[in-house]
Amino acid sequence: MSKTSELIIENIENDIFTDMDLANILLGTRSRRYALVKRMIASGEIIHIRRGLYCLAQKYQRDQMNLFSLALRVYGPSYVSFESALSYHGWIPEAVYTVTSASMKKSKDFQTPLGNFSFKRIPTPEFFCFVRRIEVSKHDVFLMAHPFKALLDYIYVNRKDWKTLAPAMKSLRIERESFEALSTDDFETLRGQYKNYLVQRFIKGARKELGV
Repeated sequence: MSKTSELIIENIENDIFTDMDLANILLGTRSRRYALVKRMIASGEIIHIRRGLYCLAQKYQRDQMNLFSLALRVYGPSYVSFESALSYHGWIPEAVYTVTSASMKKSKDFQTPLGNFSFKRIPTPEFFCFVRRIEVSKHDVFLMAHPFKALLDYIYVNRKDWKTLAPAMKSLRIERESFEALSTDDFETLRGQYKNYLVQRFIKGARKELGV
């Protein structure tokens, strides 16, 4: 391990860090800092995730890497949604290999050495409504959508013309029991977050079918 890597481990608590973090501990010019970073990437001591964002190589990491937490650092403000959130909550049976998130900014995809990340823009008046902050540890924090919010995000982005629960149950293999666990408040609160006609029509059809 180089002295520069030792300096990073000693002075930066998180295994994920930015150019600004490095500027606070590495003396000298920007060019010198860039050369040190480039050398550490080449030697496999640190991993370049995207412009200005890095992490320690796996053998030096102090905590297990959580891709949900990393997604928040890759492109924010954002929260985990769509298939990743539905899988996390057990609404869909399939494992999801790309971390899918909703973003305030324009849609964007990132392919990194640690995994693939997909961000889709969701224009809602209260972006973090029905989004929970989950703290696994001091440095492992992520934002996770409520499963029904994740489904509505999915309908919005993919323009699904679903008037009843049946297409969602068939296409995504969501069990009816998951929908039956939703409350009137869930429907009322989230109904006010989407102006999209397709989302509103699905909510209306689902409420009628469930009697809530």
